[in-house]
Amino acid sequence: MAAQGIRERTTLRRTGFLVAALLMLVVAAFLSLAVGSRDMSLGTVWSALLHGGDSPDAVVVRSMRVPRTVVGIAVGAALGLAGTVMQGLTRNPIAEPGILGISTGAAVGVVTAIAVFGVGSLTGYVWFGLAGALLTGVAVYAVASRGRGGATPVKLALAGQALAASLGAVVTGILTTDQRTLDEYRFWLAGSLSGRTADVAWQVLPFLAVGATLVIAVARGLDALALGDDVAAGLGRNVAAIRIVGGLGAVVLTGAAVAATGPIAFVGLAVPHAARALVGTDHRWVLAMSAVLAPALLLVSDVIGRVIFPPAEVGVGVMTALLGVPVLILLVRRRPVAAA
Repeated sequence: MAAQGIRERTTLRRTGFLVAALLMLVVAAFLSLAVGSRDMSLGTVWSALLHGGDSPDAVVVRSMRVPRTVVGIAVGAALGLAGTVMQGLTRNPIAEPGILGISTGAAVGVVTAIAVFGVGSLTGYVWFGLAGALLTGVAVYAVASRGRGGATPVKLALAGQALAASLGAVVTGILTTDQRTLDEYRFWLAGSLSGRTADVAWQVLPFLAVGATLVIAVARGLDALALGDDVAAGLGRNVAAIRIVGGLGAVVLTGAAVAATGPIAFVGLAVPHAARALVGTDHRWVLAMSAVLAPALLLVSDVIGRVIFPPAEVGVGVMTALLGVPVLILLVRRRPVAAA
């Protein structure tokens, strides 16, 4: 009875934190719709959402800010889920979506689109960035799986960083010899939600849905992996399948997110630690909390970036780094950083 009471209190506490995080996300979404170079009241935003219309405010909300906010929520959730899974798969508390070189692979895809195929639109970059991320993920796993022990966490991390270094050199080589490509690429590199339209949202949402489904499917397996590969196998878990499915999900999530907005720092690193501090180490709860906290952080960062130096905007990738560093430092100082 005592154990059951503890479980019930734990579940109630976790539910309370998750509901609070959802409310934070709702507030962040409304701020994203209302705040910008053209500030609006929440009543104006609500009227534009419900009734539409041809007024300037309604057009701005429905055609510009709604797609931007939807992309921000989707990308934030993707990075939060991917970071949680990467930390769980590698049992590395400083793992984040870029540890397997996925972000660099997406960058190669974008640079190739610009330099080789002359693509000049964001909707065109997305497909190339996603393809580069997926191919990089497959290449990393293929390299890490060779030899004794298969694709262990250490081998995956080393293979990812080695491939990222090589691909980074390719990107640098192209950019230093092609001014037009550099001019186009630097806007994507900063990481931003600006100019993200409904077309971009529809392009990335299916991939994000697939990636989320894959990582949710391995949540219990990640709990077992936290105890070690041998213990997980002893509990009847297929360690290789967990790593393949979870890794594929993280690659799809990261690839789609980075392709849509450019590389965004610290969200996938800091948010899983914040989630574990609130709900414990059960990956079902950590994944749910990360999927809510990460987009809230991303949208708040985007709103601050819009108003800090008006009328110019600071890219959300810059703001998440500035906000994420003190959050991570605070978490490290307040409690031990545990592996997933």
